[in-house]
Amino acid sequence: MAYYRRAGTIPPKRHTQHRTPEGGLYYEELMGEEGFSSDSSLLYHRGVPSAIVDATPWELPDQTLTENRPLVPRHLKLHELFAGNDWKSADVVTGRRLVLGNGDVRISYVAAGETSPLYRNAVGDECVYVESGGARVETVFGVLEARQGDYVILPRATTHRWVPTGDEPLRAYVVEANSHITPPKRYLSKFGQLLEHAPYCERDLHGPDEPFLAEGEDVEVLVKHRGSRGITGTRYVYPTHPFDVVGWDGFLYPYTFNIADFEPITGRVHQPPPVHQVFEGTNFVICNFVPRKVDYHPLSVPVPYYHSNVDSDEVMFYCGGNYEARKGSGIAQGSISLHPGGHSHGPQPGAVERSLGAEFFDELAVMVDTFRPLELGEGGLVSEDPGYAWTWSGRGPVA
Repeated sequence: MAYYRRAGTIPPKRHTQHRTPEGGLYYEELMGEEGFSSDSSLLYHRGVPSAIVDATPWELPDQTLTENRPLVPRHLKLHELFAGNDWKSADVVTGRRLVLGNGDVRISYVAAGETSPLYRNAVGDECVYVESGGARVETVFGVLEARQGDYVILPRATTHRWVPTGDEPLRAYVVEANSHITPPKRYLSKFGQLLEHAPYCERDLHGPDEPFLAEGEDVEVLVKHRGSRGITGTRYVYPTHPFDVVGWDGFLYPYTFNIADFEPITGRVHQPPPVHQVFEGTNFVICNFVPRKVDYHPLSVPVPYYHSNVDSDEVMFYCGGNYEARKGSGIAQGSISLHPGGHSHGPQPGAVERSLGAEFFDELAVMVDTFRPLELGEGGLVSEDPGYAWTWSGRGPVA
């Protein structure tokens, strides 16, 4: 994270005695990135954080990936993955369906109504976009309240669980990295402060305000981690509840950022996608397209020009408003479009003409651009609209 935060009780100096009211010692844990060479936080536990009493394999949801071959653009209808009342028995951790992925990032979708198990992703950071509904996210650092439009950033190895709130399904778009997820470097000072030209600032980021303590014995935690054959899982049992942190401080912690707090960068003519960037990870970026004033040159063309992303695959998740450039393609809220590197893509026929003279676009979308090709997960294969690739031409495959 870009700035220092503290919660609960901590000693005046790090790595010194921190005693309980009864005179015993709290157990200090350093949670740090890049082998003691990057951001970290110090957490003070009531129990020994390393203590486990059992460990067994945890079989992850289907992680199979299928090559995008033949190479075509694809439209995935994510709301079809949780039809009817299926969401009521699903949780955000074990219920997520893998949609797209590669060696750097995995994109999943879930609609949930149940409290998740305690969970820790030891592979990389997670960025969870809340499409609709709300949740209380309980973590070892404290509690986050997640609402519609929030990005929830969970650093690697943060123990947490999701507790949906309200009567509607919690719909979540999950981006799991094999790396860390941070604000774009070009928006940060050399010391990590968000600069004046950044489209958001530290005031928009909301971390835990106080510790969250829970009691329990023989508590299960699901851990996703790296293995010799890829990503795998283990089920730990802890003798006491892992939510036993009385205080912490540092620069590494979970936080939320609401998409409504992103200030769009606009210009006289059409601005390229990097102005919409909100986060980055190794070999991928996350952007968001929000309601905004569009180009104001008298001859401007507000919708995107046709473009070939020769170095990346582009994934767009449509989560609100009206996406003018996609009109006539079948895309609606809850859709994903995958436009792979090697295929030129852009507005649907007629979109350019319809956009002329527009002053405002009421659209909401989350985009992930990857620099290695994406493959289709189980959820992507079963939710695909097979006619999307031909919508620009109006013709199907040649017989």
